Amino acid sequence: MDRALANISVLVLDDEPGTRNFLRRVLAPRVHRLEEAASAEEASRLLDVQHFDLVVLDNVMPGQSGLDWLAEQRRVGLFAEAILITAYADLETAIHALRLGAADFVLKPFRSNQILNAVARCMDQRFLRRENFLLKHELKADAVSARGRLIGDSPGIEGVRRTLARLAKVSTPVLFTGETGTGKEVAARTLHAMSDRAGHAFVPINCATVDPDRLMTDLFGDLSSRRDGILALASGGTLYLDEVAELPRAVQAALLRVVEENRIRPLGAEREIPLNLRFLFATGTDLGKAVEAGRFRRDLWHRINVMTVHMPPLRERVGDIPELAGHLMGLLSRQLGVARLPLDEPVLRALAGYRWPGNVRELKNLIERSLILGGFPPEFAGAARPGDGEPLESLHAVERRHILSVLEACGGNRAEAARRLGISRKTIDRKCAMWDV
Repeated sequence: MDRALANISVLVLDDEPGTRNFLRRVLAPRVHRLEEAASAEEASRLLDVQHFDLVVLDNVMPGQSGLDWLAEQRRVGLFAEAILITAYADLETAIHALRLGAADFVLKPFRSNQILNAVARCMDQRFLRRENFLLKHELKADAVSARGRLIGDSPGIEGVRRTLARLAKVSTPVLFTGETGTGKEVAARTLHAMSDRAGHAFVPINCATVDPDRLMTDLFGDLSSRRDGILALASGGTLYLDEVAELPRAVQAALLRVVEENRIRPLGAEREIPLNLRFLFATGTDLGKAVEAGRFRRDLWHRINVMTVHMPPLRERVGDIPELAGHLMGLLSRQLGVARLPLDEPVLRALAGYRWPGNVRELKNLIERSLILGGFPPEFAGAARPGDGEPLESLHAVERRHILSVLEACGGNRAEAARRLGISRKTIDRKCAMWDV
């Protein structure tokens, strides 16, 4: 219970000093922050400058009642959970409290375990609603298919890994660039998993596929329906906006303020809500050209372009294709429930000779289609082409001859040969040791 409450902030509103003191002794050691108010006016002033996850309030107070104050605060933008404490448990009060979104009410006088259980139940419900929403969002976005890991040891991928390791220690916004299918979301998930936010949500949004008319409500929430937005629900975690160039201009303006201040104002609300979010962005287009064309805000571009991670296309990391193909073959054969296809030398040689305009995504689609049909298409099956009278040379022989020729051209400089080949220095060393060179 204590772990679930350790990060929440609580506002206690009660005109009786004894009740406030009791609640402070019980709750303050268990929550992140606790503030007290003796009147509705004092509580309103606190809400104007601070955000609270939970309000514990008395109903019968001099001047404005607790429920009237709660109704007033709901109208101006109070999204916090509420627990009513009262000495009068009539049905009308209970119905009114529920309509105002009170999660529970506790009868006076109460013991410490009663209020603690009520607070724990209330926050558990809040966390469950949040997790349920985020899970549904991820399933709807088909983000599960993007889960994976960075595969390969080519210089381009090794460079991405080194950059991600440094970025994991900070919360600076990051822009992932590269052609479609190069693994931008995989890299973003890897960064999230390496950071101290790994225990919180990774929330992906594809800006090209969402309904523009609903995007503001989905992101920021709506006071009229007391519905939290994705930004508030994802707080503590990482928000990944793919195809950010497709954001409507109105959303771009609102997002700029959020990225700069880490605060949001739900639609219709008068108060802002603080956030704790890491922002990651991705684009397959040239944002600079989009800025010049007037499709993307220059100030937002400068704000999200602090750190850029470029994902290399597959044609520049040919040495990674055998490992990528083997990984995808095992993954997809298990998902489809079919036997793996052999990745023999002719097949790998054909894969290495293709340009892959769709990059890793195209490779994945090819392997999935081949598994379903029971074989690779002719152009990848390693069959001899018409007019070929010679048998196909061994892939290992081709690889050895090519690497050694590049090494010779570089005067034996393995680092330079690795750069020209698009593979890592470690791969060169391993191959040379295997060939006793």
